[in-house]
Amino acid sequence: MPANRFNGYTDLGVGIGLRIPHYQHIFANKPVVDWFEIISENFMVDGGRPLEVLDQILERYRVVQHGVSMYFGSAERLNRDHLRRLKALVKRTNTPWLTDHLCWGSVDGRYTHDLLPMPYTFEAARVTARKIREARDFLEVPIAVENVSSYAEFHVSQMTEWEFLNEVVERADCGILLDVNNIYVSSRNHSFNPYEYLNSVPPERVAQIHVAGHSKYEKYILDTHDHPVITPVWKLYDHAIRRCGNTATLLEWDDRIPSFERVHAEARKAEKFRSADVELIPG
Repeated sequence: MPANRFNGYTDLGVGIGLRIPHYQHIFANKPVVDWFEIISENFMVDGGRPLEVLDQILERYRVVQHGVSMYFGSAERLNRDHLRRLKALVKRTNTPWLTDHLCWGSVDGRYTHDLLPMPYTFEAARVTARKIREARDFLEVPIAVENVSSYAEFHVSQMTEWEFLNEVVERADCGILLDVNNIYVSSRNHSFNPYEYLNSVPPERVAQIHVAGHSKYEKYILDTHDHPVITPVWKLYDHAIRRCGNTATLLEWDDRIPSFERVHAEARKAEKFRSADVELIPG
C-alpha cells in the first residue's frame, strides 16, 4: 500500500542525494542504489560536465528532481525562463515527480538563496497554491512541496504550520515531500509536538519522505545535513511510515560529506522501518 497519484503509485525504495564527492566511486563501482535525487538547479545548463555526469547516471539509475529556487511562496510571478529550463530537464531525466520547498526567497527578481518560512495566512496559502498549480500545468509532472525547517515565526499567522501545509496542498491539489527532520528541528525551535504535526498530514498526499541530520546549538537546532540521523528523527520516520505506508525515502547529507559507503549505509537504516506488511495507523 500507499503509493499514490502524487508519486505515480510507485514506491521507489530508499535513495540518496547525488553529490560531486561521490561521482568517482559511483562510476567506478556501480553500487546498488534504489534511486538518486538531484538538485535540479545544478543541471539546468545547456551542456558541459554536469549533463555528461547526469546522462551517465541515467543510464543505470532512476533519478528524482528536487528544486531549491521555485519559491512558491514569493509574491511575484513564477520565472518563465526558469520553468522552461526546468521542463527541459524534466524531459531529460523522466523524473516521476518534482519537488521543491514551501517557502519564499525572492523579491522583485532578487534571490536570497534561502528557504524562508511563510506567514501562515489564508491569503499566502491562496497565492502559493495558485503558483503550484501553474507550475504543474506548465511542467506536466506531479509536484510535491516540502515543509522547511524554521527559526522565526510571523505574528500575522492565522494557523499552525501543519494547518498551512494542508491548506496549500488541498488548494493546489499537489503532493507533500514530508521532511521528518525539518519537523523535528522546527518542533524544538518553536516548542510544538512533532507527532501532532505528523498526525495532521494527509497520508494519501505524501509522495516522498526526507530524513537528515542536524546540528544542535545552545538556543536552537539548525538543519545542516552534516550529521547522521538521530534516534528521535528515526522514530518520527517510523511513525510517518506507519501512517503513510512504504514511501520513497531520501537521506540528505550535504555538508562535511563522508564516503559514499557511509552515506549509503546511513540511508539503508530506513529499510528496517519499511516492510511489505507495515502496520498502518488508521487515519
